[in-house]
Amino acid sequence: MNLSNLKPAKGSVKSQGKRLGRGQGSGKGGTSTKGHKGQKAISGYSRKIGFEGGQMPLQRRLPKFGFKNPFRKEYKAINLDVLEAFAEKTGSVSIDVDTLIKAGLAPKNSLVKILGNGSLTKKLEVKAHKFSNAAKTAIEALEGTAVTL
Repeated sequence: MNLSNLKPAKGSVKSQGKRLGRGQGSGKGGTSTKGHKGQKAISGYSRKIGFEGGQMPLQRRLPKFGFKNPFRKEYKAINLDVLEAFAEKTGSVSIDVDTLIKAGLAPKNSLVKILGNGSLTKKLEVKAHKFSNAAKTAIEALEGTAVTL
């Protein structure tokens, strides 16, 4: 091994590809593989997204339908069995939105709705943005409280 046969490890050097515009002797001089004239041959060319050469673009040919309510409120749904497991794990009787967010059961700044899937065995004091009727009756059946924020 000497200086004449040193080379970088296999795969460590990426090939640079074609060297464009480096004279006629390179075979890629002159037009730099862009052909002759035309919009795409000129520097600064950028095509608009969805442009189809003047043909009516697909997103304008297809009809629009439906309605998206801009005032819709999205709630993170949490079932009673999840609350039961959370109360068992933490040992707390009072559950509110902040504790659910800290525990990772609801995303930050989210609205929380308690749903009635599952069953409760403990008396809980739950504070949330919304309750389903089944959840509210199940909590209050065990003399717990369901407080709407």
